[in-house]
Amino acid sequence: MRPFLAAVILSGPPAWAGGVEDSDSFANVDQFRVTHIALDLSVDFPSRVLRGSVGLEIKRLDPRAEQLVLDTRGLIIGEVSQLSTDIVGQTSKSEPIWVSRPFSLGKADPILGSPLIIELPPSRAATVTLKIDYETTPGAAALQWVTPAQNAGRKQPFMFTQSEPINARSWIPLQDTPLVRVTYRAVIHTPDGVVAVMSAPNNPNAKRSGDYFFEMTRAIPSYLIALAVGDLKFKSTGPRTGVYAERSGVAAAAAEFSDTEAMIVAAEKIAGPYRWVRQDILVLPPSFPLGGMENPGLSFVTPTAVAGDKSQVSLIAHELSHSWPGNLVGNATWRDLWLNEGFSAYLESRIMQAVYGERRATLEDVLDLAALRAEMAVLAPTDQALVTDPAGRDPADAFNGITCEKGRLFFDYLDAKFGRERFDAFIHGYFEHFAFQGITTEQFLAYLRDNLLDRNPGAASYAQIDAWVGGPGLPPDAVLPAATAFDRIDSARAEWLAGKVPPAKLDTRDWAPEEWLYFLDGMPALGAAQLAGLDAAFGFSHSRNAQIEHSWFMQTIRDDYRPAYAPLQIYLKSTGRRKLILPLYQALMRTQSGAEFARRVYSQARPGYHPVTASSIDAIVIIKQ
Repeated sequence: MRPFLAAVILSGPPAWAGGVEDSDSFANVDQFRVTHIALDLSVDFPSRVLRGSVGLEIKRLDPRAEQLVLDTRGLIIGEVSQLSTDIVGQTSKSEPIWVSRPFSLGKADPILGSPLIIELPPSRAATVTLKIDYETTPGAAALQWVTPAQNAGRKQPFMFTQSEPINARSWIPLQDTPLVRVTYRAVIHTPDGVVAVMSAPNNPNAKRSGDYFFEMTRAIPSYLIALAVGDLKFKSTGPRTGVYAERSGVAAAAAEFSDTEAMIVAAEKIAGPYRWVRQDILVLPPSFPLGGMENPGLSFVTPTAVAGDKSQVSLIAHELSHSWPGNLVGNATWRDLWLNEGFSAYLESRIMQAVYGERRATLEDVLDLAALRAEMAVLAPTDQALVTDPAGRDPADAFNGITCEKGRLFFDYLDAKFGRERFDAFIHGYFEHFAFQGITTEQFLAYLRDNLLDRNPGAASYAQIDAWVGGPGLPPDAVLPAATAFDRIDSARAEWLAGKVPPAKLDTRDWAPEEWLYFLDGMPALGAAQLAGLDAAFGFSHSRNAQIEHSWFMQTIRDDYRPAYAPLQIYLKSTGRRKLILPLYQALMRTQSGAEFARRVYSQARPGYHPVTASSIDAIVIIKQ
């Protein structure tokens, strides 16, 4: 186990520049730092590309440096120009003069892309202003192009970005590292009939002019720059909240997410003032690969969150919680991801307690703990620490139960050890102290030491903290949710399995969605008659709750229950959320008949999946030509 806190005590946290390196970026941030981005892009749906330019305002940290290195992946670079007033000896008192600069693309890496190397003369000027003309390619990892036929409205195409963790470089040449925070403005040109929205304050009453203007005045990391274009309608849900969705779904989404303002109020009591003006939600097409993405001011969410009963609103609470850990104070590198995800999961649980009650939050925490334990059972001990070595790994692999759920349990531990009043005061101070910065694990631990551990001697030791951050598994003194939360579900399942109660006679009138998931996930192998009885009584094959459908289909695949394969095929074709469909394909591939079904369905479904989802499933499903 690495003694993280001991290292901080001996040497102190590293400084921002010169002490922190991001192995997932080519950018030479110790010599140049981008501070502002200006986008001017046209959306070309037929060609599936974005085309235009980006302006970069850059702070020069090293006057001797002669090369600026940016991150790109698959971009077509047309020209690079420098504003002449930034070059010593040249001045312009009238129109701006741009001077072409030589550039080259370095060797491509399959994960990181290619460095864009721009030759710059040495200068003592404090800033450099560049303009890069470029266009994306149809296969850009961050961009999903959805045809009208794949949309609910079936009239207009749709395009959206997913930049996290390192996909921003596939649609903007920039320093694609959370070490660097930028402000941005953008002009987006679109065809008629669609609306553009971004991770910046949006105007719900914007006219469909084809030209849309955005400005983000708060400094954010590159992975939070986001764009979506489609036939969107807006419906308000509160003074700071609203929903964007296609016309056919906006009313249902607004009803589902009507508690967002109450969530903000609850979160502010814990973490301090909300800094992003508005908290709107964009419901994306089914191909969106994630549950949600916390783009500041405009969370992107999966349509599977609109279940009709608010059973998936913990996802909204999670994305909202990122307005503090992540968006306000974030990880400096993807090695430090747990500072974003673990802290957000903790705040999510607190928000759910405040808005929906202790019982519901506990049920969700128990399910998350069970998922974490299942994940840890197949992970090597070295991969169970909150901080692991990122070298040679795709940073997308860091998004797992360790960084999220083990991270949450660590913050639960601090809450219990120091008491809620003291820990909430620590949280307020933390977000105020590091506001609009990316920090390392070591910087967090130094702040924890100075503001919580040393001020409350005896509450928790340095060794106990190190066991959480650098050690495997869960420490023996972890504070875990009540194991008895699902006792009545265990009893109901046992009675049915013993043949004492037919499924239709089970008293399920007040079961929460989490209890239905637990009921299904705890099933042993079942026979066809048992499965048919369950489906007839509860309609699992056609549930509006996509997670319940997922658990049901996992059971039917395991038990080779063929009557469920027709609705399973519909589910796989209509759902793009990777967390829900990837395990289904994995389960199908374990048998010959299941593999044949998986290959056939995937060959039809793949064109509608996001590149992120498709690349994951490609690795396990071999499509016969």
